[in-house]
Amino acid sequence: MSVEIGEIACVVGARPNFMKMAPVFEALRAYPEIRPTLIHTGQHYDEAMSRVFFEELGMPAPDVNLEVGSAPHAVQTARILERFDALLESRPPAMVLVAGDVNSTVACALAAAKRSIPVGHVESGLRSRDRTMPEELNRIVTDVLADFLFAPSADGVENLRAEGIDSSKIHLVGNSMIDSLVRHLPAARARQTPARFGMERRGYAVVTLHRPSNVDDPDNLARILQALHDLSERIPIVFPAHPRTAARIAGLYPESGSGNSGLGICEPLGYLEFLGLVDGARLVLTDSGGIQEETTVLGVPCLTFRDNTERPITVSEGTNRLIGSDPAAIAPAASAVLSAEPPEPRAPALWDGRAGERIASILAAALGAEPALASHSAARFPL
Repeated sequence: MSVEIGEIACVVGARPNFMKMAPVFEALRAYPEIRPTLIHTGQHYDEAMSRVFFEELGMPAPDVNLEVGSAPHAVQTARILERFDALLESRPPAMVLVAGDVNSTVACALAAAKRSIPVGHVESGLRSRDRTMPEELNRIVTDVLADFLFAPSADGVENLRAEGIDSSKIHLVGNSMIDSLVRHLPAARARQTPARFGMERRGYAVVTLHRPSNVDDPDNLARILQALHDLSERIPIVFPAHPRTAARIAGLYPESGSGNSGLGICEPLGYLEFLGLVDGARLVLTDSGGIQEETTVLGVPCLTFRDNTERPITVSEGTNRLIGSDPAAIAPAASAVLSAEPPEPRAPALWDGRAGERIASILAAALGAEPALASHSAARFPL
């Protein structure tokens, strides 16, 4: 479709959005006729989850912050929808660009679509086939609403076509989150985060857990923590705890903080620190989506503590392994990794550091904008 040249409102809300949007935003700024603006919904709002990521990714301060804050899913989504719609009424852009699968993604896509403003979706087509996950519902609805669907991998394209999406709307562009990794990995390594934790390269494990299915049930969380404590007797663990996870752990063990002295639980890290930590790890255990992708490119074995993944390419072509959601699976899966040789880094097709440029080029062509001032040189993997 073709629309008039003008402002593209680039929406972010939670920190995974920041890594996905930063390369696209930068690439759009190379087109003189396009005015990319940055809209932060405020879904993640504290220092560790928001501002530090903007600084480290080289993103400008948001043009608008909707300051929605934390709330239950329905309330948060409604707040974003209401406040973003008011913004669209006062200053309608030529296009709205959203990323990922958080509440900000679906709410802003819906507000734009109701006002007949074209919507682009970065990271389109991912499916876990698990509709108990709020993110899965957000992904499906956003893709139905979007006019430009930017898939990171071929399986995403296949999912969209199977759902009846018009092929003319679907674009296989690669993974913009990997753009951020490629660009910032040297700076992340220079911070020497593993050494700050007293760790040697490939001599420790990293854990992240935040999904309600893993951390909201006290008995299940206690079993997970015990399994991790047992693992820590074999390999040191660094566990940057998401705020919701830290709160659940504190509720279980109000005096000790973790119930297990062997777990290196710490506060959330900034983007560069965390990337450097994962890059040096021997093993990662996570329930996050993006970390499955980052570990694939970095060549770090990843054990995903879930029954399914919306990123199957990290299993078929990468270093990821699904181990299910039973804490008893942690020990044998980790033992298998630690007994094997570390894998080689792998980059699926188009995960080459230039996805942001491809997305910007497609949007610019749709807007009828002139070519960019200068083409961005291809980033090289500093592995």
